[in-house]
Amino acid sequence: MTTTDLSIEILKSIRDEVKQTNARLDQTNTRLDQTNTRLDELARRVVESEVRTSTAIADLAGTVREMTGVLRASADLRPRVERCEMDIAELRRRVG
Repeated sequence: MTTTDLSIEILKSIRDEVKQTNARLDQTNTRLDQTNTRLDELARRVVESEVRTSTAIADLAGTVREMTGVLRASADLRPRVERCEMDIAELRRRVG
């Protein structure tokens, strides 16, 4: 075998290896694209979940504010109710 023949064989071998490497790179790129697609879907679902959670928290905060108002009003009426009950008890004692 001559030096030229040997050089040609080496170059063919290099060419074949480059083709195989390119094929593996194509497979890797395909898997990477699939992974990115799945990550995008996951990110979208996380954002949707966070929006639902934020909405629920905002609704809960509104309900807590309303309940606080009701409890304050109830506490403000407590002394008046107690006075009325004492007045009723006094009237019953006088009548009966």
